Amino acid sequence: MSVRVQEEDFSLQQEVDEVRREAGDAGAIVTFTGLVREFHQSDDTHTVSCLMLEHYPGMTEKALAEIEAQARNRWPLLATRIVHRVGTMTTQEQIVLVAAASAHRHAAFEAAQFMMDYLKSRAPFWKKQTTSEGESWVDSRESDESAIARWQTPKTESF
Repeated sequence: MSVRVQEEDFSLQQEVDEVRREAGDAGAIVTFTGLVREFHQSDDTHTVSCLMLEHYPGMTEKALAEIEAQARNRWPLLATRIVHRVGTMTTQEQIVLVAAASAHRHAAFEAAQFMMDYLKSRAPFWKKQTTSEGESWVDSRESDESAIARWQTPKTESF
């Protein structure tokens, strides 16, 4: 399955191997693996001890599948993968994987970046971080919204 939401960790190597098999004669596979950071960007004075992600089952998978489909419509991709974790994670744990395979690197790079930009700004996840100061919900960042602006065209569907 090319889109998954799960609590358990994932094997980066296993995911890449599966994308590679699915892609066949790919010339490029681009991956991005996001990790839980020790410090949230808006507050680098309080160490994050854990991050909890919540989602609405069914709704989240549908949103991720729409993001993936949009990438497949924009670029000549041979295979894609989105794996996003939910639940409680500690620092440096893997939280998300995006992979795109294509005959050429340009399409793979752009598709992976597109999917990640849309995941950060349009996927229905809610993040709560725990620090020495207590728990707080993580707000979306303006930089995430501006990152998707470059992908906006009159033909682009809204997620």
